[in-house]
Parts: sequence; C-alpha cells; structure tokens
Amino acid sequence: MSINCEILDLRAFLAVLELESFHRAAEALHISQPALSRRIQKLEAAIGAPLLERTTRHVAATALGAELVPLVRRMLEEFDGSLFAVRDPGVNRGGLVTIACLPTAAFYFLPTVIRQFNNEHPNIRFRILDLPATDGLQAVARGEVEFGINIMGTADPDLIFDKLVEDPFVLAARNDHPLAARAEVDWSELEPHRLITVHRSSGNRTLLDAALARSNIKLRWFYEVTHLSTSLGLVEAGLGISVLPKTATPLGDHPFLVTRPIRNPEVSRTIGIVRRRGAILSPAAERFLQMLIGTWRHD
Repeated sequence: MSINCEILDLRAFLAVLELESFHRAAEALHISQPALSRRIQKLEAAIGAPLLERTTRHVAATALGAELVPLVRRMLEEFDGSLFAVRDPGVNRGGLVTIACLPTAAFYFLPTVIRQFNNEHPNIRFRILDLPATDGLQAVARGEVEFGINIMGTADPDLIFDKLVEDPFVLAARNDHPLAARAEVDWSELEPHRLITVHRSSGNRTLLDAALARSNIKLRWFYEVTHLSTSLGLVEAGLGISVLPKTATPLGDHPFLVTRPIRNPEVSRTIGIVRRRGAILSPAAERFLQMLIGTWRHD
C-alpha cells in the first residue's frame, strides 16, 4: 500500500506535537491555522486514522501518531540532508545512516567497519542506537532506524531477519592467567576459577544457559554484572575470567586480555540483519549495509 503525503504535511504534524499547539505551530511554519489543520487532516486521510487528539487546551499524539513520530523524524532528517547535498555541489554527497545495534557488537566490531566506511564516504553521518536485542527489534519495527544488527529473529511478519554469521562464545582472561597458556579449553576447566557473568536478564546469558543445560553443564559464577563491558573490566583487573561472544572482545592484540575457544560443546549466537519487510534503505544505509555484510562474512 502506498501512502500519498507531502513533506510539509509531515513537518506540520511534528510541529504541532513539539509545540503542543496548533496556534504556535502555525506561527512557526508561517501558515494560517486553517491551512495547518487542512495539512493534518490530509495526512490523517492518507494514513487512514487519527494521529492527533485535540481538546480546547491540549494536543497530543494518538497511539498511532506516537508510533509514527520516530519514523517521520528520520524521514525528514534524511530529506533535509539530501537537499543540503544537492544545494551545495561543492561538498561531497552526504547522508545519514541510522541503525540499532547490540551493545556487544557496537563496542568493538562496529567502529572498525564505520572507520573503513568513512574513509570512502567521509560526509555520511551515523546515528547508532546501542540497544538490547528486544529493544533493537522494536526500533526497527517502529521505523526509528533503517535496520538493526541483532541476535534475535522475530515472529513479526513485518520484519525480516537475514543471518550474517555465527558468533562463538569464548573465554576472556588476562594474559597471565593459567588458562591463557591453553590453545583452547573445555567448559569443565572453567569451574576452579572465579567466573564473571552477566545477569539473567541479558539475552546472551539466557542463550548461553539454555545451550549448556542441553549438555548438563551449569556455570558457577562468582561475579555477576549487567554489561559485558563491565565483565571485561573485571577481567583486566585480574579478578577472574569471563565467557562472552567473540564480537564483544577486543580485536587484534590487547596489552592484557586474550581470548580462547571453548569446546565440548561449542556454543554460539546467530547475528543477523533485521529490516522491515518492503522498506527501501537510503543510498547511504544501503552502501554501509553491503560493506558491513562483506566485512563480517569475510572475517
């Protein structure tokens, strides 16, 4: 289904919400209040449902209107950025890429790809929402971002999950720890050492516990934290060892930390790209996605 609306209709919708008044929004947009009302009515007719609730003293978004706000804001930002680039041909073509990314992937892996991308496209900006898996799915579904990097598929028929890579769970330890001398370790060999793990609310913890339970293995933790980055800080301080996805560990040589594969069984999480079905990415996002896919699958 195609929706026919104008950029000015979208600007009118946001102005009313942000200024909480038809009168103030009309003044800000330099149009009459009846003209503003007609634009809102035209947009609601195109959508097929009310977007604003009006009383004599108050204006607020309906549930559908509130859902549309992030998408409308992103659309206007992309439009304004493209318009600026066209108006100023002396500047290399810019753009904006908005993505939702797992914090673990955003911390170490994503910056290296963005650096490579910005070397080729120095004027393209990024908005990165580093969100847990469930929140990341919701950001994609709402249109708040163009795509997401996630470990979760979804039952939502409007979302598509394309598998990218298997991300194995590995041991992270200081380079002076006894297990650091091993090329690989078994799960059973972790038991004598103080283990740092993330809270059960973490999707990574849930996935790991479920996989190990199938092999009758239960990890006994000594320190429990909320974020994997915190667990790495405790490992660096020599307080223990941690088990975390490989993408959450430093790339290349690190002055203190080493990672080692864990066998019997091997446990991994599936990372993929989440997109809205039928959505067309901006040219900047499409270019970045292709580089992301090529880099990740190459690694």
